[in-house]
Amino acid sequence: MLGFLIAIVAGYLTPAAEETAARPLARSMAAHVKVEPAEIKALAFMIVMLAAALLNAAFDSGTPFGLILGGALGYFATRIIAAIRKVVEGPKT
Repeated sequence: MLGFLIAIVAGYLTPAAEETAARPLARSMAAHVKVEPAEIKALAFMIVMLAAALLNAAFDSGTPFGLILGGALGYFATRIIAAIRKVVEGPKT
């Protein structure tokens, strides 16, 4: 369960990792690998999920399925919450 929660947080923090981790890493790799601007989000997601996997291994908790599901739910958390609110509030008159 702890691994799943770590993955949710990691997925949710992906947008913050774009500027702090993904772009500097892309710049440092520029001489060897060209990273397209559209790939920065994917690179950020890979970085935070790698960190989540390392934390899961350190705490010896969670499964690969929990890591993947938690990361996906965390990444789309704001959209999922907005959709749920829309359903709960019902149609606006």
